[in-house]
Amino acid sequence: MFYFKLDEDTELRLLEPRHAGDLFHLTDKSRIHLREWLPWIDFTKGVSDSRRFIESTLKQFGDNNGFQTGLWYKGELVGVIGLHGINWSNKATSIGYWLGEGFQGKGLMTTACRAVIDYCFNELGLKRIEIRVATENRKSQAIPERLGFQKEGCTRASEFLYDKYVDHYVFGLIKEDVNWHI
Repeated sequence: MFYFKLDEDTELRLLEPRHAGDLFHLTDKSRIHLREWLPWIDFTKGVSDSRRFIESTLKQFGDNNGFQTGLWYKGELVGVIGLHGINWSNKATSIGYWLGEGFQGKGLMTTACRAVIDYCFNELGLKRIEIRVATENRKSQAIPERLGFQKEGCTRASEFLYDKYVDHYVFGLIKEDVNWHI
């Protein structure tokens, strides 16, 4: 299975059905915090919903169409990061991520993104990675900015979040742009 040690306290692992309880607990504990930017929160009502999500991500991995990993910090599941699928014809993908409330400000997601970028460029042989972020989500925007992504534009009314549409910034990175060691 996919496993990536980031440092002595932090690792990425494929989510497995046995993690459904931990994933639901993290989601539920951070529900208000996450709901501001993630459209699926209200549909995650129990452990069985988290289990179905995990099963779909294992199918995604088995179909060679990307992956979703749990982010563990000091043995605790604190977030999720993965690919929204892979366009093999264009060697391109996009990264999605979220972090439970109380785990921000430690550099965990930036470190995780750096590892996923490294994997995408050096193991999968991809050319381009995107991260799309709601224009009002400043904390999430800081991650691609720190990692050297270029802000390429804004897609208007890009996502419906419960009662309104939000615009997204599109951040893009190609391997040749990377100015840090991967």
